[in-house]
Amino acid sequence: MAKGKPGWEIKKIGSSKDIPLKLLLSADPDRKSIEKYLESGIKYAVFSRTIIIGIAIVHEKQEDCAEIMNIAVEPNYQHMGVGRSLLEFVISDAKKIGVGRLEVGTGNSSVFQLLLYQQCGFRISGIDFDYFRRNYILPIYENGIECRDMIRLSLDLR
Repeated sequence: MAKGKPGWEIKKIGSSKDIPLKLLLSADPDRKSIEKYLESGIKYAVFSRTIIIGIAIVHEKQEDCAEIMNIAVEPNYQHMGVGRSLLEFVISDAKKIGVGRLEVGTGNSSVFQLLLYQQCGFRISGIDFDYFRRNYILPIYENGIECRDMIRLSLDLR
């Protein structure tokens, strides 16, 4: 458990029953995909009093590698440091539990997320061209750009 800005608390949570699915869907519109990684993933939440305002789901990929599968912040709390605080908490916790590398994938159109990840030390490690066209039925648009390609980033924690 950690304190964020005044009134915020960041902690791991065990159960997924209280996690607002709508919040997770704001970062990943594929409900079936969310259901796959939600139960087995490590769940982190940012609380403002008793309300979840940010969420991250991390899934262990291999023995010393984990992937951030979903990270989302309530729209009214975006651009206030919630996402950065949550990401920094996830990075710190990953180091504590012995994760050697942390990975994340985001869309080519997710300009603010790409900025945040790189500011937190992640480096671009690959591009999966047309990932979103292959894996999502409807096109996704962000910031006036079609989300086509998955930008993969990684952070060495050793």
